Amino acid sequence: MSKYVIIGNGVAAAGCIEGIRSVDKDSEVTVISAEKHPVYARPLISYYLEGKTTLEKMNYRSEDFYEKNKAELIYASADKIDAKKSEVTYGSKKVRFDKLCIAAGSSPFVPPMKGLDTVKHQFTFMTMDDSLALEKALKKDSRVLIIGAGLIGLKCAEGIFERVGSVTVVDLADRVLSSILDNECAAVVQKHLENKGMKFLLSDSVDSFEKHTAKMKSGEKVEFDILVLAVGVRANTQLAKDAGADVNRGIIVENNMKTSLDNIYAAGDCTEGYDSSIGANRVLAILPNAYMQGYCAGVNMAGGEQSITNAIPMNSIGFFGLHCVSAGSYFEKGEGEIAESKCCGGIKRLYIKDNKLTGYIIIGDVTGAGIYTSLVREKTDLCDVDVDKLKKDATLAMFLPETRRKKLGGVV
Repeated sequence: MSKYVIIGNGVAAAGCIEGIRSVDKDSEVTVISAEKHPVYARPLISYYLEGKTTLEKMNYRSEDFYEKNKAELIYASADKIDAKKSEVTYGSKKVRFDKLCIAAGSSPFVPPMKGLDTVKHQFTFMTMDDSLALEKALKKDSRVLIIGAGLIGLKCAEGIFERVGSVTVVDLADRVLSSILDNECAAVVQKHLENKGMKFLLSDSVDSFEKHTAKMKSGEKVEFDILVLAVGVRANTQLAKDAGADVNRGIIVENNMKTSLDNIYAAGDCTEGYDSSIGANRVLAILPNAYMQGYCAGVNMAGGEQSITNAIPMNSIGFFGLHCVSAGSYFEKGEGEIAESKCCGGIKRLYIKDNKLTGYIIIGDVTGAGIYTSLVREKTDLCDVDVDKLKKDATLAMFLPETRRKKLGGVV
């Protein structure tokens, strides 16, 4: 009988538990969770504030998930990993492991800002507890200032918009969602949000705070009642680093999720794994990837064999009915072909290089996004595809007859 320990209790941890149990039905599994909640779908915290879901519906697995999988759940913060002794310390206690998975996630990054300590109502927006704390502060006439126009900041803005007086979003970047959208696509999203009544201050940052006033570096002053800090996140790597694991921006893992330390694996937002769209390692902090990595780690911890070689960045998000889907990697004009089409206020951009679809961005009608994602993930050679049809719509009709027969089991 083996003893498995998992640090963290997010989607990656749930995947790890299920991966272990797919191979080993009976050995001990212990989960050490700093958050005092069963595993939940973190992206839903904005929908909770918006009234589109409930705390119960946010659960990622059923109430009896841990019991069914014979997993002991301990609510505590892991303080130390002793790789030589195969022990994890939490509080005044220690737990031994034969195999360990670090699924510690990430934490908000709050840069030093002059006068931040004078702001009474300030929040981050990453966890269920963050959402509940922010909800208590919201009032119908609240003026909310959000620092960060990325995924977290904009979903927070959408979630609270109908519950407050005004929302202003600030970002040093020159566009919204700068990590996943190019300039023109970002402009479509920004215009949509501005039409709803949001205000943006881009290419700007806070010089200093004084209680309920933010003085911008541009000289503008923003009065606010509530501050949300959504500048970015950092992978929680310190435990692994202190234990001697190789760490960069994330914990470095092999394709089987093993770290540089014997019997220690890692999964989810805290890791830096292989991104097949660029052919190099980087942090891929997205929910589907977290689950796949966790499951893969669990299988290998339990003696099975699995690896992940086709992980890619991908995002599916919406704001007030405007859908946005993206996947893979992009490039500048001149490095390959950028096929663009516009319709009904939306935009679609396909990035084609070396006869492969390397990435795409769709805003508006996202029909067929799954097929595009598959082409990117599988690095499909477009010699098997009618490229003109590909640019118009993603359907099976774009594949040549022989390829369709293979995909459909002999049926055309």
